[in-house]
Amino acid sequence: MTRFLVGRLLLLAVGLLVASVIVFAALRVLPGDVAQVVAGTQVSAAQVSAVRRQLGLDRPLVVQYLSWIGGVLHGDLGRSLVTGGAVAPQIAQKLAVTLPLAGLSLLFALVLGVPLGVVAAVLRRRPAGVVISIVAQAVAAIPVVWAAMLLVAVFAVRLRLLPTQGFPLDGWHQPGRAFAALVLPALTIGAVEGAVVLRFTRSATLGVLGADHLRTAAAVGLTRRAALLRHGLPSVALTVLAVLGVQIAGLLVGAVLVEQVFALPGVGRMLVTDVGRRDLTKVQSELLVLTGLVLVVGFAVDVAHRLLDPRLREAA
Repeated sequence: MTRFLVGRLLLLAVGLLVASVIVFAALRVLPGDVAQVVAGTQVSAAQVSAVRRQLGLDRPLVVQYLSWIGGVLHGDLGRSLVTGGAVAPQIAQKLAVTLPLAGLSLLFALVLGVPLGVVAAVLRRRPAGVVISIVAQAVAAIPVVWAAMLLVAVFAVRLRLLPTQGFPLDGWHQPGRAFAALVLPALTIGAVEGAVVLRFTRSATLGVLGADHLRTAAAVGLTRRAALLRHGLPSVALTVLAVLGVQIAGLLVGAVLVEQVFALPGVGRMLVTDVGRRDLTKVQSELLVLTGLVLVVGFAVDVAHRLLDPRLREAA
């Protein structure tokens, strides 16, 4: 197990390093001049050059990258090229919205996807199971923005149960209002991602229903439901756990879109704004943090899968 953990930690470190290089290089090919944006339009070329030197944009790209990544390793994500403010506190403030949104979305996806996936597999030859499968395929194909508008029309406009946009100005100091502001966005993401989880859960449950150990459990006196609950669902849970490592990336991408629709002050909305302003240092730090979250979740899922699946431990 120690060797496994060391190997996964090394892969995590290499993944973060490669991601930092890709993010840094990709942002440098975007059109536009950051120095021109900071200096303004009514300035001379000499003034733009002076701003470029002041921001350090005239240095070789390798030097700029090493300076940035060296600060990241010491917990310094740099300073905004546009406002001059420290990036790390701003990202931490926005993560207080984005991380609860992603966590609540994941909860909705599991609550909707796993039980309905099991029911769809057990009732696969009945109308209820067929309807669940068809609806899941339709929901999984709906764009997140469309799902957001549909849920707003139902729960906010018609039923008036939840707020349509915004977040309390003092954040989580008003936990009730803050939670209510996240319910509808999280349900939007959770419904789409939950449909995907449902399909994987259904497939895993169908594979378990025909397994030898379930037939053996039924032969020794267990009912079909008891055999499935006691011996089948642990195997299904391992499949769902493996799927979640991939779904987390979808949750974060969905959060970027949903934060725009619901005017939530999260990392996704800040990222879109900073890309428009060509604030390279801030954008590359935001992308690195989001990428790091995905990689860390993948690492946690790998470790949990190894701990919960005895077959992997025996193979090792």
